[in-house]
Amino acid sequence: MGDVEPGRPNSTRFEGEILDGLLRELAPQVLGAVVRRYGDFDLCEDAVQEALLAAAVQWPDEGVPANPKGWLITVAARRRIELWRSESARRRREESAAALAPPEPDPSPAVDDTLTLLLLCCHPALTTVSQVALTLRAVGGLTTAEIARALLVPEPTVAQRISRAKQRIKSSGAEFTLPPEDEQAERLVAVLHVLYLIFNEGYTASSGGRLHRVELSGEAIRLTRQLHERLPGDGEVAALLALMLLTDARRPARTRPDGGLVPLAEQDRGKWDAEAIAEGVQLITKTLAAAPIGPYQVQAAIAAVHDEAPRAEDTDWRQILALYDLLDGIAPGPMVTLNRIVAVAMVHGPLAGLEGLAKAETDPALAGHHRLPAVRAHLLDLAGDREAARTQYELAARRTLNLPEQRYLESRAARL
Repeated sequence: MGDVEPGRPNSTRFEGEILDGLLRELAPQVLGAVVRRYGDFDLCEDAVQEALLAAAVQWPDEGVPANPKGWLITVAARRRIELWRSESARRRREESAAALAPPEPDPSPAVDDTLTLLLLCCHPALTTVSQVALTLRAVGGLTTAEIARALLVPEPTVAQRISRAKQRIKSSGAEFTLPPEDEQAERLVAVLHVLYLIFNEGYTASSGGRLHRVELSGEAIRLTRQLHERLPGDGEVAALLALMLLTDARRPARTRPDGGLVPLAEQDRGKWDAEAIAEGVQLITKTLAAAPIGPYQVQAAIAAVHDEAPRAEDTDWRQILALYDLLDGIAPGPMVTLNRIVAVAMVHGPLAGLEGLAKAETDPALAGHHRLPAVRAHLLDLAGDREAARTQYELAARRTLNLPEQRYLESRAARL
């Protein structure tokens, strides 16, 4: 495919994480451009995946093209035409199919179709879980295994959802355009959930050797900014952006030079991004005063309480517990339960937290999750039961697939 490069390769040769980050960033833009031109999401997604694979093989040896996005669009478009001709051959001669094949798209479209692609993946013909899975794949660039861990469901289930979702979009005749205003509200819930999951995977990777995957958290913030610009009066959109900013602001202090995890209570708060915190606080303050309360607003308020404490010991845990009580009432879930238990322990003592944890562990969604023994270890340590805490830290370390988290949990066990 070396003859399809629009522009001469430059001398930069990307490898490993850098190449992976570039392809992940370009993937939704390329898919958006190809779907805009041809319309058939299923066929175009297959073609783009093959173009990404070709780039992953060729670019480390040949260098990155001067216009990498254009290169990918051109390769994907040609592969899509090949796939289209193959399907058409069942119904007519190859010559007829070739004559009807649409032209290749402009390899350098000025418009960024990522947001339109996001809304297409959240089409009302799909169930919410299918919308989430498909968008994480097409827009977020997550693998099937990463999506499964993010959604706490088996990997084969996610694969089936993605396959069925693509077929459903095809059969529904959905067009690659922004939906009418009367359809935006029903898609917005899934869109926000998808962006939330993409950000979370970037802020704490579910597996691998890095704690952060900045390409994902950065993309989630970028897309949420776009959504906020289009829907400036929506309180939950503004709150989600605030939540991301307030959380991501801590990232510079969250790892040591060797990549090790630094827990919130031990972070150097002078390294936090003050500009991001100020923007996040301003957003959540404004939307809390003007919009109906929603789960992202409550979560952003919790993040703001943490970020505005000069020191860990200054954290207003009673306010945080009250906010978690509110969140548990409007959007209960296993992670909300665990976080609330930590707040209970900080207000009423570790024994009260351990009592709540004994009830929470019956939730099937938490079975096998590393955060359950990690929270229990923390509370046992606070209660003075060092031996039991060490055992739980070791169990949590065995369960997590993220290496920095695993090393941190192992270090806590070793300390005890």
